[in-house]
Parts: sequence; C-alpha cells; structure tokens
Amino acid sequence: MNPQTPRRFLPSTAVLAAFEATARTGSMTLAARELRLTQSAVSRQMKILEEQLEVELFIRERQTVRLTSVGESYAREIRDALHKISTASFNLHANPSGGTLNLAILPTFGTRWLAPRLPRFLAANSGITINLTTRLSYFDFRSESLDAAIHFGQPEWPGAEMALLRSEQVVPACSPGLKRQYGFRVAGDLRKAPLLSISTRFHAWDRWFSVHDVPARTAQGMVFDQFATAAQAAIAGLGVALLPTFLIQDELASRKLVRAINLPMESPERYYLVWPSERAKYPPLAAFREWLVAETAPDRSS
Repeated sequence: MNPQTPRRFLPSTAVLAAFEATARTGSMTLAARELRLTQSAVSRQMKILEEQLEVELFIRERQTVRLTSVGESYAREIRDALHKISTASFNLHANPSGGTLNLAILPTFGTRWLAPRLPRFLAANSGITINLTTRLSYFDFRSESLDAAIHFGQPEWPGAEMALLRSEQVVPACSPGLKRQYGFRVAGDLRKAPLLSISTRFHAWDRWFSVHDVPARTAQGMVFDQFATAAQAAIAGLGVALLPTFLIQDELASRKLVRAINLPMESPERYYLVWPSERAKYPPLAAFREWLVAETAPDRSS
C-alpha cells in the first residue's frame, strides 16, 4: 500500500472478514454465527465499514441484507484479497524456515516430466515447499498468487521475465493395431486416418503436413485439451496424435504407442520458465530457476 494513501482506505481484517461473510451469506445473523460474534457486533462492523469508506454497501430489508452494485464489486475483490492473505499465512505456518514456491505448470509436462524430477530438487533444498497448479494459457501474475509458470510458446509474456528450458520434437503416434490397419508408409498416408488434435495447438497437423510436403487436410478426429488424454485416445486406437517424443518415452518403449511414420517435426515454440520481474530475487524461485535451467540444459536443442 502506498504510504500516502489515507488510512481510512485500509479497514481492519476483522471488519473485512465480517463484510465478506455477510456478503456471502446475505445475513448478518449467519455471518455472526460463522464468526462466533453477536449479530449486533457484525451490524456495528458493517456500519463502521460504510462510514469509513463513505459508501453504502448493503440494502437493508427487514431481517435480510443484500449488496448494492458497488458492494458486489467490493465483495469480489475483498474475497480475493482475504484468500491471498490466508494462503500466505498458511504457507508461512507450514514452512517457517524455508519458503514456498507457487508454480503454475502445463498438465502433461508437469506430471510426466517435472514431477519425477522434483524429489532431487527438494532433497537439495529441504526448506522449500512447492505448490503446483495447472494452467493451459496466459494469465496475469498480478491477479494470481503465483511466483512462476512453465510456459510453452513464444518468448512473450507481458510484464514477466523468462528463461529458456527446452525445445520439443513431435511425432505422429498411434496404436500398433491402427498402424497395421492403415499400413502407413509415406506422410500422405496419414491423411486417410482420424487425426487427434490438441485445442491449444490446433494448426500443428497443418504444419506437420507442410513440413513434409503434403497438402494439408482438415483434421477429422477428436480434440483434446491435454497431451495425456490425447495419448490415451491414441493408445485406444482412436486415431493418430502428434505428440512430443519426450513426453511419451514410456509408451513408445512399451509399444503401447508406435510411430505411425518416423517423420518427426521440430516445434517452433519452446518451453520457458516465466516469473514476474518483482519476484526475480525471491529465494525459492531463484533456487528452483537455477536447478531447472541446469536440469534442462541437455534438452535445449534436442
């Protein structure tokens, strides 16, 4: 908070908690019961808050209250702020001598590549706790309580810094049975089979056909939001999926999946670790960044 901001714009946490409970339940009585206060105490706190802000937050109707339009907007922001305070306090309590890194991950990259390697990082940094949450697209670090994110795409993220992690090679993969059924021999043969697509990479098949000098065909098959589910669909024989080789090594080794045709393609995008500039020196992030960049060094150009 800017030190020049008048103190009346910073109500006490107790008052804000009472406001959030009243706004959520639509009742000062229910809010009082939840907070273990008297109804009159909650009522006084709401009057204090409205006088402090010089804004009417509630419309009072007999035994109930409902938010004004400005009250609804204020309630949403206060709820988010209280959640951030609660999360920060919980993380400090859970790990007072270390630190907590809140990291957004791409689902399949996180579960198949990152998670198996995390024990090595945690063993070398025993005071750090990592909380993982999945994200599939850009978000605003200012509105989410996240210290960093794993990003796939171009090196562009407004208001953030990033470190290159690795490149990616994709290959058409399918079940052994589907390969026998279609007898794929050249790139153009794939145009006859169902093509499984990823919603965030909808033009990947067009690019693959173009790279291998084959006229593109509109992908006719199922669409998925994650590689993991696309891989399972390919294993089930539902079509050919264009999958990163480093994420399906186990399936290829066990022959649950095979290369429909051995024509890989280098993706033009890359994987990055992204973080807001103001968090760059945060010790858990700095330690994780150093470890992750070293861990991915052999894959930078593979």
